[in-house]
Amino acid sequence: MEIAKYIVDNNATVRQTAKKFGISKSTVHKDVTERLLQINPSLARETRKVLDINKSERHIRGGLATREKYLHKN
Repeated sequence: MEIAKYIVDNNATVRQTAKKFGISKSTVHKDVTERLLQINPSLARETRKVLDINKSERHIRGGLATREKYLHKN
């Protein structure tokens, strides 16, 4: 539940959350999509909304990261 609250409060990605708690991305994803649904369905739905937004914006963040990489290379 602590992981889910962190994601919701900070609009955090799975990767950011995994780094913060020192666990794998797979564990974070499984905890908030499967296990949390059985423990606290309303929090699971809130968390899912944040994860869906992050997923839809993922390609944009990746493009920006690549752009930054090549801007600093020159």
